[in-house]
This record gives sequence, structure tokens and C-alpha cells, in this order.
Amino acid sequence: MDLRALRCFVAVAEEGHFGRAAARLHLAQPPLSRRIRELETDLGCRLFDRIPTGARLTPAGEVLLIEARDLLERAERARERVRAAESEREVVLGTVAGAGLDASHAALAVLRTTHPVLRVRLREAPVTDPTGGLRERHADLALTRLPFDTAGLAIRPLGVEPVVAALRADDPLAARPRLHVTELAGRPRFRLPAGTDARWRAYWLAAEEDSTGPVVTSAEECLHAVLWDGAAGLLPAGAARRHARPGIAFVPVDGHPPSRVVLARRAGAADLLADAVAAALADAYAAAAAA
Repeated sequence: MDLRALRCFVAVAEEGHFGRAAARLHLAQPPLSRRIRELETDLGCRLFDRIPTGARLTPAGEVLLIEARDLLERAERARERVRAAESEREVVLGTVAGAGLDASHAALAVLRTTHPVLRVRLREAPVTDPTGGLRERHADLALTRLPFDTAGLAIRPLGVEPVVAALRADDPLAARPRLHVTELAGRPRFRLPAGTDARWRAYWLAAEEDSTGPVVTSAEECLHAVLWDGAAGLLPAGAARRHARPGIAFVPVDGHPPSRVVLARRAGAADLLADAVAAALADAYAAAAAA
């Protein structure tokens, strides 16, 4: 049986609702329903009863749920064992908003000694994906920032980083040594697209959801919104160094929690090479923070 169809089936069974299962899988509902129908056709039986509150497993569906979970777990174990057996494989490190990058050089220096054939590829995720590509399996590990929905992920705290306000250089607040986050109230703000993790959006917007301002998907678009649209917004303090350019000022902000830098990975995924990269990054970050 198709593993993708089984994943869809398990999601509907666990959620008890096609709409919630579609949201969990980041799918539109029609393709999800179509996969369930195809699975039912393949098996020759009905798997769900449609009820007013959603979907309920039939007796056949209850049997398949046990088998499907076992098949998916075995498939995942096989995937991880094969990947771990490939000593020269590439470990993909997702990064979000520059989290932890200052420690990467020291971590890679250690890995060149302990795992000389290991390749680590950096994948910069858009600011709309706080998981750094983990959920879509585009990355093995992610250097990212809380808060966001961490269901199904293992999180290792690394440290905190203050935030700054990105402002156009001719803004009256740009000459201030510091400002309070409430002083940005009422200004146009760069915003993240609808559908982006709600906790992530709320943290970086730090304003009402109906605030005006351009929608952005990358750090460069944030800076463009500041320079060309006169928008303001919050960024990690490291942006003042990484994205310094004429016409834009970065002012330290009080009254807003610092960004919590973390190392994330899929929970329960056994991967010795990813473990080595994670340990090296955590040690390097701790050393950089103590320096």
C-alpha cells in the first residue's frame, strides 16, 4: 500500500475530522479525501463513517489503523537505518532567521576531526517556516527560534538573543539608543503571510493582527519593506550586523521577550550522524556564548 495514503488515513483517524487532518498534513482537503477514497477502493471496504462531527472509523478501519501505524513506523526505521548506514551521506542543516549561525564555523571545525567524511549542507528556510524544513523532511536538523508549534519535534535550547526594531534611517525613533516595543504601535509593520505558524507570527509582529503593512517571506523582503514602504518591524539583534546597509537603522527594543535560539529535529528519529552534528553545534554555541 502507498505510504502517503496510509499517512493520510492515520491523520484522519487520529483527528476524527477530514479538515483537521488536512491542516495537520498541510494538504488541501479534496486531495486528502481522494487518497482515502482510493485506499478504500484498493482495499474493497469502507474505512470511515461520515458523522456530523467528522469521521468515525469502521471496524475495518480500526484494524487498518493498527497495521498502518506499524507499517509507517517500520518504514521510518528502515529509512533512518539506511541513511545512518551511509557514512558519507549529507546532513542537511536548516536555518531560520540566522539562528545559531555564528557557532557553525566552530562546530564544523570539530566535525572535520571527528567525522572527516561527513558533509553538512546548509539550507536557509524562509521566515515563514520556523521548523527550517523539518516537517517537509527538507532538513535533518534545524537551527531556529521559538515560539512556534513544536508538536512532533525534539527541541534543544541553545540560548537567547535580544530583538531590534528595523526602521528607516530618517525615522525619528532611529536616532534613539533604545526604544520600547509599545512605541511601534500604530505604525505600518511588515507582516507574515496567513497560514504561517500563529505563535511565530504573533511573536514577530508584536502588534494586532489587523496591523497595516506589507507581507514578507524573507529577511531581504523585511528590509525592502522598511526602506521602500516605511514599515517597521522586529528582527533578531544579529540582523544589525548581518544586514547592515545605508538607509536602515536597527534600534534595541525593550518590553519584548528575547528570541529563544534552539536546535530542533524530528522526535524519535534515530540518526547517529545528525546526533554528531547536533552535539557539535550545541557545544560550539555554548562556547561562543561564554566567550
